[in-house]
Amino acid sequence: MNHGKHYVDSKKLVDRTKLYDSVEALELCCQTAKAKFDETVELHVRLGVDSRHADQQVRGAVVLPHGTGKNVRVVAIAKGDAAKAAQAAGAMMVGDMDIVEKIQKEGFVDFDVLVTTPDMMGLVGRLGKILGPRGLMPNPKAGTVTPDVGRAVTEAMAGKIEYRLDKANIIHVPVGKVSFGAEKLNENLQVVMNAIVKAKPAAAKGQYIRSVTVASTMGPGVKLNGGKFGA
Repeated sequence: MNHGKHYVDSKKLVDRTKLYDSVEALELCCQTAKAKFDETVELHVRLGVDSRHADQQVRGAVVLPHGTGKNVRVVAIAKGDAAKAAQAAGAMMVGDMDIVEKIQKEGFVDFDVLVTTPDMMGLVGRLGKILGPRGLMPNPKAGTVTPDVGRAVTEAMAGKIEYRLDKANIIHVPVGKVSFGAEKLNENLQVVMNAIVKAKPAAAKGQYIRSVTVASTMGPGVKLNGGKFGA
């Protein structure tokens, strides 16, 4: 794979053999972000679990103290008071059957988070094939299926992120933008890492945190000292 000059120059600043402290790693991330846009900083955590087993799943959601730096578009499928609460909280679109049909018939997926109430899951469940592959399907563990839809909308817009294992047993999550600076990025990162450590399945054996890496959208990966996270 051929990388551009900026990436090659940035890579020279990172010691590939070193495990950095989180603040130092994030400072390097900010330093090596050379794109003309405000790059997202992503956290990649490889875990010592097997995602093929139900009792070794790692999944949840946390509110980042400094948000994600992204304007989050939230759609709510709800009725009555729940719909009013979602509207008041600032959801981009609120409805019930009309939104279900818009997603089903028009392929509408131009949003970042979908929240709904438990009583609407019968309807929303039909959308699994469209929403599932895009990571948009509401889920009680992520707090997006809840009677308190107003709160779910507020949290999503404030920077609530969902973390979950992929097939390679790695969690990939954004922890903010380069413009946040290392200190704020580190506060976001610590919240995510604490949640991942607390979510350790009882069935997990051996070393839980295998590797931790941070990288900006266009920059090289910087490895962290995973042992500092107490797992």
